[in-house]
Amino acid sequence: MLRVRSAALALALSPAAVAVVLLGAVATGHTGGAVWHVLRWAAVLVAVLALLAGAAVAAVVTRARPAVSPTVPVPEESAPELYRLVRDLAGRLDVPVPSAIALTPDCDSWLEDRSHPGHTGGTGLPRTAARRRAAGEPAPVLVIGSPFIWWMRVAELRALLAPVVAGTGPATDPDIAAARRFVRGLDAAVAVCAPGGLDAPAALTVPLRPALALVGRLARLMLRGCRTHIAEMERAVAAAASENAQTVDYGLRIVAQEQVGLAYAGWDRLLTRVALPAWRMGRWPSRLDVGVVCALTELSRRDRLAEGFETRLGERPACDLLESPGAVDEATSLLAARLFHGGPARPGPAWAPVSWEAYPRDVVDRGWRTDAARLHRVLDEPSGAAPEPGAPPTGALAAYPPAGSAPATSPPAGAVAAAPPGRGALAAAPAGVPSAVASADPAAPGPVTLARVLDRLARGGSEELAARLTACQQRDELRREEELAAATAGAGDPGDGAGVGPEAEPPTPVYQLLPPRGGRDLLADHVTAMVCCAAVDTAGAVPGLDWLDGPALLVGGVRRCDLAQPVQCLVEHGDPAPLRAWLAAVGVRLEQPVRLV
Repeated sequence: MLRVRSAALALALSPAAVAVVLLGAVATGHTGGAVWHVLRWAAVLVAVLALLAGAAVAAVVTRARPAVSPTVPVPEESAPELYRLVRDLAGRLDVPVPSAIALTPDCDSWLEDRSHPGHTGGTGLPRTAARRRAAGEPAPVLVIGSPFIWWMRVAELRALLAPVVAGTGPATDPDIAAARRFVRGLDAAVAVCAPGGLDAPAALTVPLRPALALVGRLARLMLRGCRTHIAEMERAVAAAASENAQTVDYGLRIVAQEQVGLAYAGWDRLLTRVALPAWRMGRWPSRLDVGVVCALTELSRRDRLAEGFETRLGERPACDLLESPGAVDEATSLLAARLFHGGPARPGPAWAPVSWEAYPRDVVDRGWRTDAARLHRVLDEPSGAAPEPGAPPTGALAAYPPAGSAPATSPPAGAVAAAPPGRGALAAAPAGVPSAVASADPAAPGPVTLARVLDRLARGGSEELAARLTACQQRDELRREEELAAATAGAGDPGDGAGVGPEAEPPTPVYQLLPPRGGRDLLADHVTAMVCCAAVDTAGAVPGLDWLDGPALLVGGVRRCDLAQPVQCLVEHGDPAPLRAWLAAVGVRLEQPVRLV
């Protein structure tokens, strides 16, 4: 990398050297004539252009701020035992102590250099002279995956972090640090010079965009030249760090690596099956790391390959090294929602936290009823005609607008208003009014009942219904995104929040957890939601939470996992018989109106 930098510098200075030689030759009388005069000024022009290009690249590389991972800083006063564990590790490995510790809502741990001047103001991470090597290179920040903190035991965490902490030795080496800094600068320069780059220096305005594009191409060329060298260097650094850590808790490192694989599995299931439904409703689980412990404990019980892992739960968990694990868990959970789903950096009316105790009521039940309302709204649409985006619902669903929106008109007489946001879907109905209500409007196509859904799908046309349902959901999601965007705009600067600053708080999700569902799969989901609503309202079932599979229907305290096949028969083949048999076994009354959100 440093050779590439030196070669680029030499290439930028070579035309200037040639111009100086020619000017010197003319001044001393060694050359003369018109030809040499033209060559002299051509060399001067090329030298000026090369120097300008080199200066522009150097300015962009120097001023562009490298990307910083969004993390939750952990000051030493909030986790003195964790800092003591890391210092002991560094002492045993004979390497510099990391400058600070931060948590990431992911199953990974690494060292991150945040010594760039643009990052010192927003991190809130201490960097003192006592933590620098004699060469003056600052030690990097130790970033730890928060699921590891809650799931692993103290000894396991120490063994897991040993090879990571061992990397602070090479990280503070002046040559390695300079090479990494150069590559990060090139990477940041490429991002700045890309169309729509958000981190461009103020001096490079729109009229200079062509020059900026040229700088970007030069930076990309140098970055491509460094690719092989940086990969070899990082492999050598990782090998050296791993070899240095061989002497620290080698036996426990094997156990810790087994727990890493288990944590990955449970964390993925928790995010995609449990957290994602809540995020889509504008609620974020405030104790994700506690949830991952429950999910992994359940996985240990179900998976025979994980047998015996739950016996280690009697040992001291690593989260005990934090003074206030609840507050740290909440900050990490909010950052996880920000990274994996997008949304505001702070809680608000459209982005509220939800506890695990309230999850079945505020997420599971409300989600079912929202989907059931959307299904009936689609059923009320004229066949072959979808309403325009933003048009008010018609028929029986006029009194039940999508969650988060206001009704276009007053509810009909006798109708139950939708539960207000934040109260959940189990708000009691007024005295004398049934919990499930059909509109009193004589123009309504039909009551909100499960029987109507079964009859409609039994007549066929599921493809058309699925297409209209997909369009309706897209309109609802667009409305929801607008609400989140408005809440994000009103949240102010997130730099003093849980993350490391505005540059590390992406306005859109960084990761896509699941591809969007569409067509018949989406229709099956909505029919399932309607069945669950009917079971809750008429058969005494209750919404529940399965730590590995997400929303669950509990009948008599037992989770029913046999609903998917009957619903698929209805949606795919128009055969309601299996679903009717299932409903009869559970005791669901098909003609009873269903309460919606």
